[in-house]
Amino acid sequence: MTAHPRPARALATVDLGAIRRNVALLSARAAESGAGTMAIVKADGYGHGAEQAARAALRGGATWLGACSTAEALALREAGIDVPLLSWLDAVDTDFAPALEAGIDVSVSSAAELARVSAAAARTGRRARVHLKIDTGLSRNGCPAELWPALVKSAAAEPDVDVVAVWSHLAAADEPGHPSIDRQAARFADAYALAREAGLNPMRHLANSAATLTRPDLHFDLVRPGIAIYGLNPVPQPEQLTPAMTFSSHVVLTKRIAAGESVSYGLTWTADRDTTLALVPVGYADGVPRTLSGRMDVWLGGRRRPVVGRVCMDQIVVDCGDDEPQVGAEVVLFGTGAEGGPTAREWADEIGTIDYEIVTGMYRPRVHRVYTGADS
Repeated sequence: MTAHPRPARALATVDLGAIRRNVALLSARAAESGAGTMAIVKADGYGHGAEQAARAALRGGATWLGACSTAEALALREAGIDVPLLSWLDAVDTDFAPALEAGIDVSVSSAAELARVSAAAARTGRRARVHLKIDTGLSRNGCPAELWPALVKSAAAEPDVDVVAVWSHLAAADEPGHPSIDRQAARFADAYALAREAGLNPMRHLANSAATLTRPDLHFDLVRPGIAIYGLNPVPQPEQLTPAMTFSSHVVLTKRIAAGESVSYGLTWTADRDTTLALVPVGYADGVPRTLSGRMDVWLGGRRRPVVGRVCMDQIVVDCGDDEPQVGAEVVLFGTGAEGGPTAREWADEIGTIDYEIVTGMYRPRVHRVYTGADS
């Protein structure tokens, strides 16, 4: 076996220029409706790198950033990113004081959360910028409709709280025409009206990636694209989005086997002819789902080639037929698909999940991440 000269056995290459271009497209859609763009960079930028993705998104025209937790948001501030920034979901013992001191907006979905945020504001002497979240039908985070009137009245009365926005999240915007979309929009309108009646004058934001692309009537003041900024299309119709991540490795060993020999654990695949195998040092510990065993191709030597046998923790085996790739040859497991190679969406469709899970699954210690493009 000959060692490959590159240091990474598993490589996630992120094209920051693609992120910038994707955000420019989404921001242009939003601007047609008079809305700004909040680029969502939670979960380490969906596995792409939160700080790098954030900077590329801002160059693409985003004016806000969104992160799930205050810890994620604080990391962006510590990286020197000073733009409007929202965080929305934390553990019950989270201290909001550092977020307020760093000028981070926080979301509130209950009276208890409002009390904790207000107490942090009083303690720090920093006014809290709050986005009140109404549950319009997703039934996850967000204030239930029956508790909403009390919440907006309490928020309006808090001396150390500025209610910046009212917001919610759509459940099925990736299915254009789904009846829940209009139902949620109507509930959102009712919630906003109650906030105005309580004396508030907040912004509104509701549209995720799918609604940014398909429902300009729901853009309001701000859209919140997430998966689309990374070039993964959440809606059925074609969009001019470019996947930003390519996941690759390299050949570390080749060998010839005879017809009748089997491959990998359980010997689930048997060669029906003499063939050449290429060993690639990535497996399910590196984000390759074991459920793709016998169901995936890679791009190697200018063509698609099947992975045979079971995906192992640390390695996969590729059937190369009568070709013998060089040790060190690049193997693309997924990428843009521009040359006909596999994509993250293809993986997701094959195993019954979504491409969000595939790319965020690349955030692993053994996956080395590098950046390309003019923005890198």
